[in-house]
Amino acid sequence: MAELTLDSVTKVFNDGGSDEVVAVDDLSMGIEDGEFLVLVGPSGCGKSTTLRMIAGLETVTDGEIRLGERTINDSSPADRDIAMVFQSYALYPHMTVRENMRFGLEESTDMPDDEIRSKVEGTAAMMGIEDLLDRKPSELSGGQQQRVALGRAIVRDPSAFLMDEPLSNLDAKLRATMRTELQRLQADLGVTTVYVTHDQTEAMTMGDRIAVLDDGVLQQVGTPLECYHTPNNRFVAGFIGEPSMNFFPTARSGDTLSAEQFTYPLPEAVASSLGDATEVTLGVRPEDVEVRPAVDDLGDHDFACVVDVVEPVGESNNVYLRFADAPEGETFIATISGMRNVAAGDRVGATIPPSAIHLFDDRTGAALRNRSLADVDGVTST
Repeated sequence: MAELTLDSVTKVFNDGGSDEVVAVDDLSMGIEDGEFLVLVGPSGCGKSTTLRMIAGLETVTDGEIRLGERTINDSSPADRDIAMVFQSYALYPHMTVRENMRFGLEESTDMPDDEIRSKVEGTAAMMGIEDLLDRKPSELSGGQQQRVALGRAIVRDPSAFLMDEPLSNLDAKLRATMRTELQRLQADLGVTTVYVTHDQTEAMTMGDRIAVLDDGVLQQVGTPLECYHTPNNRFVAGFIGEPSMNFFPTARSGDTLSAEQFTYPLPEAVASSLGDATEVTLGVRPEDVEVRPAVDDLGDHDFACVVDVVEPVGESNNVYLRFADAPEGETFIATISGMRNVAAGDRVGATIPPSAIHLFDDRTGAALRNRSLADVDGVTST
């Protein structure tokens, strides 16, 4: 086990001509010993390329990767003391489970056969696949194959695990089960782990911290709560969270924001924190939009709306609203209790509380104001 450090790591792909693609741009971050860090971002953002550079499957154009005190840029994959779990499982089809799990030890160590056998059988028991050791991959389900792939990595007892979307080929129910098992397993082993996914549910539920990438650039590293409630910029705010944060472009004049369909007065303390920014995007999470029966007496932060679409998802309803004077199709989302009876066409009131809003600079996307974590129920400082 060891700390993993990326220091100004850059990866540039060149097709042999003048065109260059910067896949990862000046990425710096540290993953603590025993930490579970999730790399998340849209397709093509550089997260898998980052993982492959750590593994030694891609060369580093610039910068340095360190495992503990050792720089591993020029080390071969076999010499890095890192185990990788792939999206495709990458099991040898002609080998049994036992042979798949012991192959790496046979090739990379001089461990005696009886010790290898004991290690493989012990790991198989821990993974709940001891009854599958003599089967071949074609005889296994997707979940069983994934356990074998994980077991093959675990028997090597590496300093770090790398996981490249290992659950994406599983169905939704099994994926949820495996998420829990992976968290428990990583906590028991205490091995530094970097996990790549584009699924924000996996990122939010599994990681000690999340690293959000976009277009090869690191946008934010933080705990799931920090990335959700105090995003660095509009990209993080929009990417983390489902349904996504609502955004309203506005023009600011003093302590008032003016959008096409509404005006929004800001508390004095909030307005004074915005400096000289005049083009501001107002953001609010769907669960923070309060929906109530329509009334004629609207406050400063209340708006007459019409329900456009309702998406029941069990314990909650995602309600697509449009301002009463807005054209069809221009909607924002509120998340309300699934026990509330709301239907398309209903006229309702929507409140956007000043305590819940986020404000972003329209030009740079940088966060100018986030809601305080102290305002979030159940969050206490430690």
